[in-house]
Amino acid sequence: QAQLVESGGGSVQAGGSLRLSCAASGDPYGLYCMAWFRQPPGKEREEVAAIESDDSKTYADSVKGRFTISQDNTDNTLYLQMNSLKPEDTAMYYCAAVRGVSHYSTYGCSDYNLWGQGTQVTVSS
Repeated sequence: QAQLVESGGGSVQAGGSLRLSCAASGDPYGLYCMAWFRQPPGKEREEVAAIESDDSKTYADSVKGRFTISQDNTDNTLYLQMNSLKPEDTAMYYCAAVRGVSHYSTYGCSDYNLWGQGTQVTVSS
């Protein structure tokens, strides 16, 4: 059973940087469309950045130019490099993936069906 485990969260001052990691374990094969989501306190969850199997990447407007998503297929790890952090970036950050060719064939990258437990990022002003 595939699992996603995030790490790298923490507290940082505005303008600082953090690098989040998401390790896929168990049965990492058959993962498509990996992404980072975040949920600020009292707000809805939002997609921050996504990467597809052809290495194409998308970003939320609020993080463009500051965040970079990447993946290392040699060790099945997804990364999110976050620079120039702002207090409004404070949130629980989740790693997600589309798992299974059947699910991917049906929904593409619009429905993530595998989630990590989250890692907290707190940015102080």
